[in-house]
Amino acid sequence: MKQATFGYIEVDYNRNRRHRANGYISPEAFEAQKVA
Repeated sequence: MKQATFGYIEVDYNRNRRHRANGYISPEAFEAQKVA
């Protein structure tokens, strides 16, 4: 159970959740903008 919860939070939720600090875009989209 702990591992499943950790996986959901760290892998799915945090990568897809929009963050205020980066203009309300997902962390993956933010990184793509900075790399491109």
